[in-house]
Amino acid sequence: MLNALAVFLGGGLGSLCRYGLTFFWQETTMPVATLVANILACFLLGFLTSYWTKNNGVSDVWKLLFGTGFCGGFSTFSTFSKEVVLLQEEHIWIQAVYLVLSIALGVFAVCLGIMVAQWGENL
Repeated sequence: MLNALAVFLGGGLGSLCRYGLTFFWQETTMPVATLVANILACFLLGFLTSYWTKNNGVSDVWKLLFGTGFCGGFSTFSTFSKEVVLLQEEHIWIQAVYLVLSIALGVFAVCLGIMVAQWGENL
């Protein structure tokens, strides 16, 4: 029950944070708020995964709260996919850039998060 509550609370907080990003970026042709949310979630999940790998004593509840819950609620593959399809109708070049940026920067952000966590351990 505690695990489910952790996912629920983390997911709600992540979703609220993602919603909050829409206030920083007004509507543009490229959906910047979704891109930023997904890249930040990738970085955070990479960082946390690396940290948790080195620190075996971290409770599963914390992993579920932040990894599954927060990162899952903050990032949004469904919105990303919908935006790619909608961009195709009018802006094929922006669609291609958004698609490549989202995937490339997402993978880069996970790697960067892992590197930052490992760098922090060596201090």
